[in-house]
Amino acid sequence: MTHVALSHVRALTFDVFGTVVDWRTTVTRELAATLGEGKGLEADWEALAARWRFEGYVGGIGAIRGGERPFTTADALHREKLDEILAELGNPLDEAEAAELNRVWHRLDPWPDSVGGLGRLRKRFVVSTLSNGNFALLVNMAKHSGLPWDGFLSADLLGHFKSDPETYLSAARALSLEPEQVMMVAAHKADLDAAAGCGLHTAFVPRPNEMPAGRPTDLEFEDRFDFNATDFHDLATQLGC
Repeated sequence: MTHVALSHVRALTFDVFGTVVDWRTTVTRELAATLGEGKGLEADWEALAARWRFEGYVGGIGAIRGGERPFTTADALHREKLDEILAELGNPLDEAEAAELNRVWHRLDPWPDSVGGLGRLRKRFVVSTLSNGNFALLVNMAKHSGLPWDGFLSADLLGHFKSDPETYLSAARALSLEPEQVMMVAAHKADLDAAAGCGLHTAFVPRPNEMPAGRPTDLEFEDRFDFNATDFHDLATQLGC
């Protein structure tokens, strides 16, 4: 990105799951604590966390975007898949316990650089979520982790899931900005490519430890992104924060 182009950028919007917070470690740990230590069950907790994430949340979003089911929230998608997993395990939790476990997605731990890096970036830019998570989930996660967001742009507020173009365009409108005044920050290249297709600038921040074993991740820097950074502090330095 040229210096002149950067001077027009007013806001950074962030993917959250995997880019800002470490869903895999947090969810694996809580499954092991709740179902393993708490109920005496044995399972591959990391594999269950991955199923919960990819079959429930990611798969559910795909079905909604494909018109196969009506719009619903990330919380609802997570709960549907959790109920399926719990049934396979013999329904070891009562309703209150299951509801509390489902809220693990509201208390995901941040990557070590997230809080400090966002703090640096917001000195120069508006920093906001742009997540497929729902508003309450993102607010509770910020409270849990101390994430210093200026705003929350969520799928339920925007009425669309990424990577629908309207998600990125609606985010820019919500910020009273043109798309070229917004830069999407993500660890997932498909998210960045979709944002770029809508006129947003892009910053790639790979997270090598996001995915469970057996799920390869493309971590290579590429020239098609305006910025490539090792973490949020590196991005802040590159952006002059």
